[in-house]
Amino acid sequence: MTATTTPAPAGSPEPTELGPGESPEQAEFRAEARAFLTAHARPRQAASPWAVTMHRDRDAARAAFDRGRAWQGTMFAHRFAGLTYPVELGGRGGRAWHERIFQEESEDFDVGSGFISSTIAMLGPTLMQHATDAQRAHYVPRLLSGEYAFCQLFSEPGAGSDLAGLACRAVRDGDEFVVTGQKVWNSAAQFCNWGMLLVRTDPDQPKHRGITFLLVDMATPGIETRPLVQATGAAEFNEVFLHEVRVPAANVVGEIDGGWGPARTVLSNESAFIGGGSKAVGGRFPRLLDLAELHGRRADPAIRQRLADAYIRERVIAAMAERIMTAVRQRQAPPVDPSALKLFTTESRVRSGDLAVAIRGAAGTAGDDEIAVWTQAELLGRYSVSIGGGTTEVQKNNLAERALGLPREPRTDHQLPWKDVPRS
Repeated sequence: MTATTTPAPAGSPEPTELGPGESPEQAEFRAEARAFLTAHARPRQAASPWAVTMHRDRDAARAAFDRGRAWQGTMFAHRFAGLTYPVELGGRGGRAWHERIFQEESEDFDVGSGFISSTIAMLGPTLMQHATDAQRAHYVPRLLSGEYAFCQLFSEPGAGSDLAGLACRAVRDGDEFVVTGQKVWNSAAQFCNWGMLLVRTDPDQPKHRGITFLLVDMATPGIETRPLVQATGAAEFNEVFLHEVRVPAANVVGEIDGGWGPARTVLSNESAFIGGGSKAVGGRFPRLLDLAELHGRRADPAIRQRLADAYIRERVIAAMAERIMTAVRQRQAPPVDPSALKLFTTESRVRSGDLAVAIRGAAGTAGDDEIAVWTQAELLGRYSVSIGGGTTEVQKNNLAERALGLPREPRTDHQLPWKDVPRS
């Protein structure tokens, strides 16, 4: 199809060409997005293909978090944040293609919201589905602008894979809940000013009930955050201690004792976000191909087979992620269970990490040059992705029960009051 030219909108820097299948409305938005990015962002600079994104230095990690938050605020101020959210909540009231086009145009610029984008992806749809009108009016614009940066306070030392076994207790005291307990593996909690918190409000109910979903100001007295240093040297995760923290009852999302529903919505969107983190072409495959070239392994038939597998997997992941995220933006049920995407992504990361080491050899795990550091990050990353956002074992159970309709595993504690369930 031959590209055609449509009249440029007022203020547009130049006419816009229509690509194959692109409508004049889409071309107009593409021009608007390009003009915004040109005015407010730097063109993407050439960077080493072996650069890793983890920060071993706290100040560097904080600076990266603040840059992402500031960019989110800039997008919000110019109506490019929350493109599919209602206008009255600070969004643009657009459709899924608005986000797709904006992402395409953003690839040429050195911008991104970083961690902030992950919590918007998790909490935004949850608020739209479970929050009251008043809550949506207050929290959604502040979430989309980055004014409120949320961390996830779900997992506990004794409730990770079995999240419904959580013990962090909240006791009602008038118009407030008094919360005491511990959370762990909380990404960026040391930087965030708000948290989405799961608490036990009724220990006499079975463990999947009696849970309440709260939104908590992280500056509230009684909250202590302690960063955890990982094997990579970074400190992306935290443990958070809550001692008699007072949270307004008005901050309950969904029903009191009915927090498992909103929690599942968050976790489902988290799986979709993690699974969709790699682009189709431009993720790990080009680096693996470069690595094979550097070590003279491109002609090795076994390595070639594994490289082909890596390429195919990246393309499949991108296709699955696009289908799921399109449905999420349209407030529809995903056509693919997010657990399937998370599992496929996890297995793919395991394979790519193993392949990087297989190509590089011992130098990849023992060296300290740039390529060795990248290889080591790939190797270590294969483990973290199997745990973060729900372990592989939990995701397999979710997929079996929710998507395939297989019988649930036998449970002896499913209907027991939480207080009577044996715990270590």
